[in-house]
Amino acid sequence: MGIGGSIFLLALGAILTFAVNGNLGFLDIHVVGYVLMAAGVLGLILTLFFYANRRRRVVTTSTAAPAAYPAGRTTVDERVDDGYPPAERY
Repeated sequence: MGIGGSIFLLALGAILTFAVNGNLGFLDIHVVGYVLMAAGVLGLILTLFFYANRRRRVVTTSTAAPAAYPAGRTTVDERVDDGYPPAERY
């Protein structure tokens, strides 16, 4: 759904809940507004949760052991790749 869709559902639900005084007889506009606002909040929370998990990853680079090192010894370089240059990370 995304952040934009979630905010749209929140706004539409708030308009139907607090600004519309119509009655369709078989459908309560206020309940529809509350349901749309709940869907917007849930969509916003899920979008932010999955977006935050997608941004952070660990990149591991390992090199083969050269002949000078004993067998089985490797060098491992780990760093956090969050999409920002190191100066902008903190």
